Amino acid sequence: MSKLLHIDSSILGGNSVSRQLTAQIVASWRASHPATEVSYLDLAVDTPSHLSAEPLGFRLPAGSADLSDAQKRENAHSEALVSQFLAADVVVVGAPLYNFAVPTQLKAWIDRIAQVGRTFTYTDKGPVGLAGGKTVIIASARGGVYSTSDAGNAMEHQESYLKTVFGFFGVTDVRFVRAEGLAMGEAAKVAALTAAQVDITAQTQTAANQAQAALAA
Repeated sequence: MSKLLHIDSSILGGNSVSRQLTAQIVASWRASHPATEVSYLDLAVDTPSHLSAEPLGFRLPAGSADLSDAQKRENAHSEALVSQFLAADVVVVGAPLYNFAVPTQLKAWIDRIAQVGRTFTYTDKGPVGLAGGKTVIIASARGGVYSTSDAGNAMEHQESYLKTVFGFFGVTDVRFVRAEGLAMGEAAKVAALTAAQVDITAQTQTAANQAQAALAA
């Protein structure tokens, strides 16, 4: 049985398009891959603390005598998050575009799982990702249109950032389901959601890391 981690980060609750998309992605994935165990993380409800002196405690050895009680608590939270991520075969991430980037709640989660020795390491040849073998599917929601022009691509630090950071962790199978132009009128929104449905079907039919498995064979 494979494990799927479903993550939402939008603060809009029932009005969120990214939440709608992640729910549809998970349902479609389970329909295509019935032997899938799903866990759920709502970062708008259970938001990790943003990095400060205390949350940075996870960068110190767990048994360090000089860890404060607050650092020990933050260590435990960071360990739970990174262990949950590493245990997943498939990760579905709801990532709306907020001010040209990802929500701070999602960034806080990424900061917790970006751990030397767990998701990446440094070598004499540079960094190496340790979290390969996963499939990550990003549900990308955008009010404007950014994918069709060089100017738009230069402005967005959402999809580009997520592809980079998951790639840094060693994930080579990063897929996107995109709905953009959502704030550009009802017709544009309907067209965007219709196109996203086609993407959902396409992105959930292919097994996790199927291309990578074929290369390994």
